[in-house]
Amino acid sequence: MRINKKYDMFYDPTSTFGAKAKKRVVNGFVYALLIILSLIWILPFLYLFIQSFTNNYDPTSLIPREGTWSLINYTSLFTSKTYPFWRWYINTFVIAVICSLVNTVLTLMSAYAFSRLQFKFRKGYMKLILVIGMFPGFLGMFISYTMLKWLGLYDGYLGIAGLVLISISGSIGGYYISKGFFDTISRSLDEAAMIDGANKNTIFWQVIMPLSKPIIVYTLLMGFTGPWGDYMFYSVVASGDVEIFNVAVGLQQMLSKGYDQATVYPQFCAAAVVVSIPIMILFFKLQNYYVEGVTGGAVKG
Repeated sequence: MRINKKYDMFYDPTSTFGAKAKKRVVNGFVYALLIILSLIWILPFLYLFIQSFTNNYDPTSLIPREGTWSLINYTSLFTSKTYPFWRWYINTFVIAVICSLVNTVLTLMSAYAFSRLQFKFRKGYMKLILVIGMFPGFLGMFISYTMLKWLGLYDGYLGIAGLVLISISGSIGGYYISKGFFDTISRSLDEAAMIDGANKNTIFWQVIMPLSKPIIVYTLLMGFTGPWGDYMFYSVVASGDVEIFNVAVGLQQMLSKGYDQATVYPQFCAAAVVVSIPIMILFFKLQNYYVEGVTGGAVKG
């Protein structure tokens, strides 16, 4: 033991090595746990990907037997007469794109209003929206379906329009992340633009939006992934019309209609891989903006 003259206290130089060793052990344990959890998470997807290349499905084997590897499951997806997968894919893509664009515009506009404008009951509206968002969405499924029936948007391709309407009607509920991002943008930019004669609409579109690419990308991604994987409400709206299924409902029907599982299951796996491609491309290409949007929106609230 010796005296640390700088801090005027006693310390043990060997304790530093003990602390480092303890830190290494803790980090090693954490990394090992994360690796195990990652393997548990990725194994089902790996199994699905491998089985999508077999033309002789064997549920007891993880790896297809030699001579059974094939691309026929992918080629048959868009040519099958049993189920119109190509139609399901187009339905889902159109709905997801429309909902993503409209949701983004409505969400960002409402978030900007809550961030910049001062009006009566502003905080009350914000709290009310957050409270409503705490309830599971399926609680309003019955009344939403009843309203669609009143409007005549519940059958055939009108059901697709009804689903889009329901998806975009709750856009304002996701305002809080975007509002947090707008709160980080200096209000002096708004004031400078107002001095130059700009109104709120001009400020939003020409001043704030060019500076908000991360939160725009984040909102677009969230607006796209929701309808892309929606099953619960769409299964109600579709009402058994196979031509207006989305991919989630269609793939469930593939496995539940009594088709030959040895043939259908590999095609189901191939379809799942094809369905995941747009989401993977979007996240890999835009992940930097996605992270910036989330972290930027979490700074203030």
